[in-house]
Amino acid sequence: MSLFLLIILPLIGSVIAAILPANARNTESTLAGVIALFCAVQTALLFPEIANGGVVRQEFAWLPALGLNFVIRMDGFAWMFSMLIMGIGSLVVLYARYYMSPADPVPRFFSFFLAFMGAMSGVVLSGNIIQLVFFWELTSLFSFLLIGYWHHREDARRGARMALTVTGTGGLCLLAGMLVIGHIVGSYDLDRVLNSAELVRNHPMYLTALILVLLGAFTKSAQFPFQFWLPNAMAAPTPVSAYLHSATMVKLGVFLLARLWPVMAGTDEWFWIVGGTGVATLLIGGYAAMFQNDLKGLLAYSTISHLGLITLLLGMNSPLAAVAAVFHIMNHATFKASLFMAAGIIDHESGTRDIRRLSGLRHMMPVTATLATVAAASMAGVPLLNGFLSKEMFFAETVFVDASPFVGAAMPILATIAGVFSVAYSLRFIVDVFWGPKSTDLPLEPHEPPHWMRVPVELLVLACLVVGIFPNWAIGRFLDAAALPVIGTGQLPEFSLAIWHGFNTPLMMSIIALAGGVLLYWLLRTQREAGRIDAAPIMRIVSGRRIFEASITLLTYAGRRGKRLLSTHRLQWQMLWLALGTVIAAVIPLVARGIEFGNRGTLPLSPAFVVLWSVGSACAIAAAWQAKYHRLAALTLMGGSGLCTVLTFLWFSAPDLALTQLVVEIVTTILILLGLRWLPKRDQAISLADSRTMRTRARRIRDFVIALSAGSGMAWLAYAMMSRPFPESTSTFFLERALTEGGGANVVNVMLVDFRGFDTFGEIVVLGIVALTIYALLRRFRPAPEAMDLPEQQRWLAPDLQTDLLNPRNAKDSAVGYLMVPAVLVRLLLPFAALVSFYLFLRGHNEPGGGFVAGLVLSVGLLLQYIISGTEWVEEHLTLYPRKWIAFGMLFALGTGLGSIAFGYPFLTSHTAHFTLPVIGEIHIASALFFDIGVYLLVVGSTLLILVAIAHQSVRGHRYHQRLLEEQKDAHTVEKPEEPARLASDDDTTPDIEPQGAR
Repeated sequence: MSLFLLIILPLIGSVIAAILPANARNTESTLAGVIALFCAVQTALLFPEIANGGVVRQEFAWLPALGLNFVIRMDGFAWMFSMLIMGIGSLVVLYARYYMSPADPVPRFFSFFLAFMGAMSGVVLSGNIIQLVFFWELTSLFSFLLIGYWHHREDARRGARMALTVTGTGGLCLLAGMLVIGHIVGSYDLDRVLNSAELVRNHPMYLTALILVLLGAFTKSAQFPFQFWLPNAMAAPTPVSAYLHSATMVKLGVFLLARLWPVMAGTDEWFWIVGGTGVATLLIGGYAAMFQNDLKGLLAYSTISHLGLITLLLGMNSPLAAVAAVFHIMNHATFKASLFMAAGIIDHESGTRDIRRLSGLRHMMPVTATLATVAAASMAGVPLLNGFLSKEMFFAETVFVDASPFVGAAMPILATIAGVFSVAYSLRFIVDVFWGPKSTDLPLEPHEPPHWMRVPVELLVLACLVVGIFPNWAIGRFLDAAALPVIGTGQLPEFSLAIWHGFNTPLMMSIIALAGGVLLYWLLRTQREAGRIDAAPIMRIVSGRRIFEASITLLTYAGRRGKRLLSTHRLQWQMLWLALGTVIAAVIPLVARGIEFGNRGTLPLSPAFVVLWSVGSACAIAAAWQAKYHRLAALTLMGGSGLCTVLTFLWFSAPDLALTQLVVEIVTTILILLGLRWLPKRDQAISLADSRTMRTRARRIRDFVIALSAGSGMAWLAYAMMSRPFPESTSTFFLERALTEGGGANVVNVMLVDFRGFDTFGEIVVLGIVALTIYALLRRFRPAPEAMDLPEQQRWLAPDLQTDLLNPRNAKDSAVGYLMVPAVLVRLLLPFAALVSFYLFLRGHNEPGGGFVAGLVLSVGLLLQYIISGTEWVEEHLTLYPRKWIAFGMLFALGTGLGSIAFGYPFLTSHTAHFTLPVIGEIHIASALFFDIGVYLLVVGSTLLILVAIAHQSVRGHRYHQRLLEEQKDAHTVEKPEEPARLASDDDTTPDIEPQGAR
């Protein structure tokens, strides 16, 4: 089985879940459960291959030269985490099926859940440390969506933002740390990193890499002082909390510490930073948990405490402590998932999680009470349960810690205190909720949940019992396989999972912790009943939440202040700073290093070329001169300059560039022309008077100098580059390899879809984003009222004809007025444009053409339909969905790239095939054809979407004018009011029109 399926299947399931109907709760949960269970079974079947230190590795070439291949790697430790992710994930899915309300948007829940599962698998199975960071950040993103699932609640939005801010910032630090490690090792491959321990630890940049990596780990696992975000994440639905806090999100930090333990542990820096942070988190989390009144809040702080325990074990620089850490990761996942689910059942059936209102639930929910009691006892470290075994190992490691005398004496005491806290908050969960008199003021009458909702808790509690009673049989070989990669020495230290080791110091510490926890619980309950305890006082001192909120407030204030100082609504100022900043950024390195012209010989000067560029320059200067007063003339002159550029490309034997430039000129001219329609008119007299002022003249001189400097500088740089000789291999590389390696004679097209396909992929992504952004911005754009007047050439029409012109719905089958003949012509032109587009697309790999220019040609044909026949006529006769064109274009391009990976080649590697068909003969097909299809579809969709955004300003205007004419007709007058009302404003009864093709 391909390990890639463990990552891609949940992600594919996420997409499928998102498009299922909102009422398909059974289908959604079945889909998610089957995917999680299938992945869990497939992972379990891989155990024989990794049991004795084996590693299953699959590699897909991506960017081999940069060491960024896509590597999936499973060893024993990754296997253990994969089993937790998939196994507990399948149980949570079953639980969520009964927990989530039918009114909830369940497709969105399971879609986010499966996406998060896929991202988690990507982290634990990554064999490349940069790839690991990528999936690491995906987990932050999807956890943000899961925590904020109930986005109508303020606490959910606040908790999601806080989690994303903290973990996302830590992720950036982790990326920097991984880059440093890669620099030290000389590779980003995880296997090479794990085999370079001495090189990393002895490098001068070790401390820098360590701190950056630990920031990523500590923020993710809510270690002090970043522990504050985790309790705020409790606003998520309980299935999310059970999954994130037991087997996934918060375990990633300790997963990273354990994964890099062979490389970065063993130093004093590691001991003091990791161990010190673990101790602080262990005590703070346990202390705060005792004072929580919310069941999930108590479990959240207990999670922080146990994560601190695991961090402390990993910080001890002891192989046996690392084994204990791995063991406790497994045990904590089982009892914490069951406890969160039990808390959700209590909330679901009683209507509250407030411990102060809950009491005596064992009478109404005896089975749930029994299950929760066993799970909480495991969390407290009661014998014959799995939590007791790993806590015994923890106590033993604190007794024999290899450190200074002070640390050696303090560590057992601190560990025992943490154990006391653990027993105290576990007793509060058990006694306060399930014992005592029955609650009488609950929102709902408590009762047992549906059986299948309780099954996941029963299975997890059964695991706690089986591991606690038969540890060697139940977990021994799995623990060996999981701990061996963490130790990294090839041999595990000697240890025993026996229940009884005789009377020794760790056992005495456990007895003291149990007795002390019972006493502490009794004292706190007495004080609470007397009303003398309101909260954990120390938390107001050590909580990082205040610092976080103060920092966010400061950054927000600074951002708003900077916006007031630097922002402006005037486009001219924005362009000024953009151009000036570019000039300065270019001048600084040139002044520092200098630049010299080469000695390459020049070609003889052609009079025809001089005339051509004289005309082009004159057009450009005239366009700039006319831009202020005569926009249409300026646009026409810009077209003349663009035409000179087209002829220049032809002059230098670049027909592909010339063809593309010509069509781009047409499309951009049309779109700019449509945009000019909505600009307010200028008062030329006022503009002329303003132009005579000294201030205006100075501003124009300044702008002229900056523009001249930027243009001259670019010309100077271009001349400096062209005057230098280029290596022969660089000049002829693509010419020699286009046909043999790319399978095409058109070098330009082969470069775009093959050699530089990744660049082209990025460019079409940007094009799609730009189109969607323009569409989103113009949906709320309101043209100036005076821009809605009819053009002068249409004002001579009779009022009845004006009515038809302003309301194309009255002429659905033909254009109206003086546009009837052009409308017929452009309709005949559309199939011809489609044929030319298809021809250019098919010939592009060997002759001038390709997906980009072909898409633009079809776009021009459709643009003319809108311009001549009108927006509503086109959308009633043509079914256009621009956003779907963009989506399918992206899928085609991405699918082509992933297809090469599926066959073991780098992303977007092109292949050719030859088929022989009867009559037709031999057919040559390159895989780049499908990438070009994606380019074609995306170009058409993006162009149409931009047009739709502009065209619907006319629809709004038509509605307004039609309403105006109807009002005039009712008043028996045809005069227009001098001050028309606002167009399609927010309080207008006429809603915005979303085009059929964009819905």
